[in-house]
Amino acid sequence: MPWSRTLKPCALAALIASLLMAMGLYPLVALPSAGFLAVVFYRQRQPGSTLRAGVGARLGAISGFFFFGMSTALLTLRVIILHEGGEFRRKLLEQVQQAAARYPDPQYQAGLDFFRSPAGLVFMVVFLLIFLFLVCLILGTLGGALGGAILGRRDKP
Repeated sequence: MPWSRTLKPCALAALIASLLMAMGLYPLVALPSAGFLAVVFYRQRQPGSTLRAGVGARLGAISGFFFFGMSTALLTLRVIILHEGGEFRRKLLEQVQQAAARYPDPQYQAGLDFFRSPAGLVFMVVFLLIFLFLVCLILGTLGGALGGAILGRRDKP
């Protein structure tokens, strides 16, 4: 499977899934859809190719990677252009405050104080980005494997 034939279908699938998510589609539906669409678009560009679940999983992983990149870039632009950084920070601090209210243990409170600091907020953002990257790869891979398994059946005599 040459890279030159896989990048366009995967990027297109990720773009469509990103737009659908921006219009309100639930992310846990949009991500596997990106992987499945990558398989569909690849089959359209390569009509005689045999495609199995393993190849579909690779296509899905690539589309998940593109989805993560596009979503991160759009979120970054949104924060920069629309000045939503303060709102994002407020939501993160609100989550920390809710956790602090649930657990009054002094040791737990000391840990939460770290997350209220600027270094703690940076740590949370980096952790969230890593977590979202892994989720995008896993769900894209699952959608691509499903697409390969379903559409690969068409190749059987």
